[in-house]
Amino acid sequence: MIMQRVAVIGTCGAGKSTLARSLGQNLDLPVIHLDAYYWQPGWQETDPDTWQEIHRELIKGDRWIIDGNYGNTMDIRLAAADTIIWLDFNRYLCLWRVFQRYLQHPGKVRPDMAAGCPERLNWEFMHYVWNFPKLHRPKIVDKLTEYQEDKQIIVLQNPRQVLDLLQ
Repeated sequence: MIMQRVAVIGTCGAGKSTLARSLGQNLDLPVIHLDAYYWQPGWQETDPDTWQEIHRELIKGDRWIIDGNYGNTMDIRLAAADTIIWLDFNRYLCLWRVFQRYLQHPGKVRPDMAAGCPERLNWEFMHYVWNFPKLHRPKIVDKLTEYQEDKQIIVLQNPRQVLDLLQ
């Protein structure tokens, strides 16, 4: 299984960034965390046109692992990838991990996040994580169906499967 351009997708708290870092070390691939490029200080979103431009530059390389969803650029990333890894975890685990992450980095910026965006936890974010399976999962299933002939698609549904992949 050759992986040179890997897109890691899944809900918040599934472990996209953690998997990307570990896989990057295992495969000696550069890791790109989309959150670090999308967010501006104070949790300000990047302008959509600028974001498209930034994203197109990020995927130009021959070798990378990119973690993040960002639906408005997902098609560009998935088309460029040779491998798509989807962390399709249940919402309870993801919410628990989001809460743990907040406790681990309260008021601090995570290594995979943009400068000036300290870890935060609010109802809006928790609501997003809770509703991800209902609102976003069907779109991901449709997208992956489009790419199943041309791409290596790996769907992981629990942490054990992630560990198996890394070994």
